[in-house]
Amino acid sequence: MASLSTDTANVAMPIEWRREETLVPYTRALEVMEERNAAIAEGTASEMVWLLEHPPVYTAGTSADPAELINPQFDVIKAGRGGRYTYHGPGQRVGYLMLNLNSRGKDVRCFVHAIEGWVIATLAEFGVTAWRAEGRVGIWTKDIDGREAKIGAIGVRVRRWVTMHGFSVNLDPDLSHFSGIVPCGIDEFGVTSMARLGKTVSNAEWHAALKANEEGFLDALGGDARKGCA
Repeated sequence: MASLSTDTANVAMPIEWRREETLVPYTRALEVMEERNAAIAEGTASEMVWLLEHPPVYTAGTSADPAELINPQFDVIKAGRGGRYTYHGPGQRVGYLMLNLNSRGKDVRCFVHAIEGWVIATLAEFGVTAWRAEGRVGIWTKDIDGREAKIGAIGVRVRRWVTMHGFSVNLDPDLSHFSGIVPCGIDEFGVTSMARLGKTVSNAEWHAALKANEEGFLDALGGDARKGCA
């Protein structure tokens, strides 16, 4: 049977939500994303939201500056996404998004804006006020000392208008592990987590809140909602 066109294939198939409860090696995740990206582009697989955690690892985006790798106490892997150095590890939930922007508006800036809005809305479900910061990629909130700190990171890659990578949010990682890098190239602000803010959030609770806010995220990728990221 002939495959559907890349513009319509993934609209006809619901988005697959895949959730992992064991740690997924970062290199394995890259392989899966590459394979799924190609299949979505060819119209042979559905779009996917993949939620997981990695063993401790530093990843280098396409703009990574070696001077910002302070103490490589874990493996350092080239990620292929945009951005600089970031850390992934247990207690940090990662959301990899493999979506077809051919059918959702070919606008990478809007895509990133929509991810930010999705994470901010989800954090609000747990009483955490978060925001975007002009000139600083990521999701920001007020830390326990009253200073601004990053609670979520964003880095994406788009190939044939199909996305890879996505976002990460600190539920309860070992925050000392971030000290080996300058996270996302921003050294004047700290890193925080839900646990540090006094919020105990299980993986199941986090995933349910993301799913509850999925419609708003998808709406922000097209139509009049895109004006908000212009």
